[in-house]
Amino acid sequence: MPDMRFILFTITALMTVGCQSPRSITGSTKQKPSNFEREITPFPVHDAQEQLIEYPFLGGFNTPRPQFVDIDADKDPDLFVQENSDELMFFENKAGESKSELTWRTDRYRDLAIGEWFRFADLDQDGDFDLLTEQPYSYIRYYRNDGSPENPDFTLVSDSLKDVNGKPIFSDRQNIPNVTDIDCDGKLDLFIGRLDGTVMRYESTGLDDREVPKFKLVSKQFEGIEIVKQIGTMHGANTLTFADIDNDNDQDLFWGDFFEPSLLLIRNEGSCSNPELQGEPESFPLSDPIKSSGYNAPAFADWGQDGDLDLFVGVLGGAYNANQTLAENFYFYEQTENGNFKQRSKQFLSNVDIGNESIPASGDLDGDGDNDLLLANKIDPGNGNTSLVYKFENRGTASEPSLHKSEALELPNAYHYAPALGDLNNDGRDDLLLGTWKGRIAYYRNTDDGFKSVSESFVELARGSNSVPALGDLDDDGDLDLLVGESGGGIFFYRNNGSTESPDFVLQENAFPNVKADHRSVPALYDVDADGDLDLFLGTKSQGLLFYRNTGSVQQPTFEQQSLPVAIDVPKLASPNFVDMDADALVDFWSGGKSGGLIYYSGSK
Repeated sequence: MPDMRFILFTITALMTVGCQSPRSITGSTKQKPSNFEREITPFPVHDAQEQLIEYPFLGGFNTPRPQFVDIDADKDPDLFVQENSDELMFFENKAGESKSELTWRTDRYRDLAIGEWFRFADLDQDGDFDLLTEQPYSYIRYYRNDGSPENPDFTLVSDSLKDVNGKPIFSDRQNIPNVTDIDCDGKLDLFIGRLDGTVMRYESTGLDDREVPKFKLVSKQFEGIEIVKQIGTMHGANTLTFADIDNDNDQDLFWGDFFEPSLLLIRNEGSCSNPELQGEPESFPLSDPIKSSGYNAPAFADWGQDGDLDLFVGVLGGAYNANQTLAENFYFYEQTENGNFKQRSKQFLSNVDIGNESIPASGDLDGDGDNDLLLANKIDPGNGNTSLVYKFENRGTASEPSLHKSEALELPNAYHYAPALGDLNNDGRDDLLLGTWKGRIAYYRNTDDGFKSVSESFVELARGSNSVPALGDLDDDGDLDLLVGESGGGIFFYRNNGSTESPDFVLQENAFPNVKADHRSVPALYDVDADGDLDLFLGTKSQGLLFYRNTGSVQQPTFEQQSLPVAIDVPKLASPNFVDMDADALVDFWSGGKSGGLIYYSGSK
């Protein structure tokens, strides 16, 4: 007679496998633990026009602040971009003098604290680039380059630049200042835009005994400039930079304003030694002015090394419906013949970016044995009436993925869509649970004709909003249970009292009261210590990634907060997701976030 214990074990194991996709990590089967390494291009990703996305997993941009600097003195322009407070992305130009080609190096250049803005300039005029940044709140921090032009090494020398009277120079953190020698006298000038549309000019008087530049206030209203606005009489947050755009050997001024949809040029009609910037501001480029949501941050570089300046603009989002530029906000204009400019791209650094507050879900959508991707946003830039969920189909293989973006899923209008995937009816295809801003979770069955609605309110939170579902077998009974994050930062646990073919999620009151973020929670399950039970990771609004180890059992989970056991750095409003994307039995990680894109970490031994 056969051993009944063996038969029961086999049936349970088969049920567990049957309710999961081939590379799912939501069950309680032991897996190899992974180390994680940040990657930008781990495999090919294509946009909806089948164009290869060059930097797919940068994480997206909402407010890119660019500057081109030859930081390593190899005669080509490298790129720095700020998207988040105190974080400076660095792209090295490795193509040489003949052309330009950027390689991502880091999200946090030298771990420098930069506040809300940064400017590289040779402040001590020793032949290498120093760095000015925002010192919270609204002062100017100075990093001196104590290295060399080829190998910079930055030292924080002063947390606030001072004028000749020893008074800290105030620079509103919403306004990005700049440095140039405006009158060609060999002394650097510091320019600070003000909220009233005027410009303050300071001139360097040399270095103090600590070798920190000192500045003397020369003018509270440089050249009588007062930026004329598009809306009423308002001025707002601003950016400014200088460039000799007309090749007459003097510096012209470019101004981006919160209340200005274009970029304004104030031409220098004087000379290098005698600047005169008193003309009317002109919308730029002159032949085809920028029209964005406002608050445009310009940068210039000779891109392609053809001898003229090209224009780059980070659209920070101003008074003209900033939602419209949440995804396409890094404009590139090439200077062509006769000083004209031609727009080449609205997303200079092409990456996966669908707007803001992106949330991923991975699973086998078409039953072909590999993992596909769904990616949802908060509000779609092209349609302010709803969020959208985009599908990225894996047209490669299980071990060599290749993602292809397709049109958004056909869903009712709603905000803050949050997808989770799992086989809820045991047919071998992952079905869809979809959270919304109102706290409801809809259920869509995966069929030959796409996702079909089973219930628009399959689960509804008794309290809270921004429901974010996550599926996993938390009690080891062979079916998928449900965790739901919400706006208040807590977690709701719904045990599946149904079956592998017909789920019935029942709320377990106060199941995990110690699992709590300050604000917004996005759960993800992964057996990080390979002990056979599911541990909990929690994405948050501003606390990074929280970790709760399962110190209970496979059948009865108990979550205890501990330090993060993996080296993963996530953005604000992180939305973690663990998946084995390349079928190597090592779990990979990706996360959406505030900026609307994806970051990716490959699993390694």
